[in-house]
Amino acid sequence: MTAPSRTLGVAFSDGDRTSRLAGAVVTADGVLDGLGFERCAVGGTDATEAVIRLADALDREDVRHVACAGIAPAWFNLLDLHRIREALDRPVYAVSYEASPGLEPALREAFNGDALARRLDVYRSLPPRTRVDDPSEGDSPAAGPLFVRAVGLDPDRAAAAVRAVTREGFRRPEPLRIAAIAASAHREAIRREQHGTE
Repeated sequence: MTAPSRTLGVAFSDGDRTSRLAGAVVTADGVLDGLGFERCAVGGTDATEAVIRLADALDREDVRHVACAGIAPAWFNLLDLHRIREALDRPVYAVSYEASPGLEPALREAFNGDALARRLDVYRSLPPRTRVDDPSEGDSPAAGPLFVRAVGLDPDRAAAAVRAVTREGFRRPEPLRIAAIAASAHREAIRREQHGTE
């Protein structure tokens, strides 16, 4: 599979109470073609709507796929991939970087009552993860498999899409790598502004 003409990568950078989102529109050949920013609450339930607001604000009809950095950013502010797919009318996938037995034990340890029930409903609605072996084809110490959950794209095509947007020598897909850099820089700029530092 060739890389989609443009992918919107979404990554999060957490502060004490607020997580800053960056959305990076990246072309098939890895060129940054647009940036947008949003925020959500650390430990909240508004990350899904923040991703949708971010994409709506960018208003890029040419984006073919939406890639998210994980499914539980901002301390278990879970992403509802089905809701994002429905709102944006594009295939959506979430990429993670480590093998995991699943989030249910951690969710049960961190939450109870309605807060737990809401998160479990979202988590249990997600598709299973598909392993993507060494998409970077590099020998970096960070090399290794990725894991992808996709909605609106079958697992094999989602894995191929991840491989297609991962540059040689990098483990992280390029739209997510750029979005993570932008989210971190945006959070730091906000922090400096709020504290009056340069």
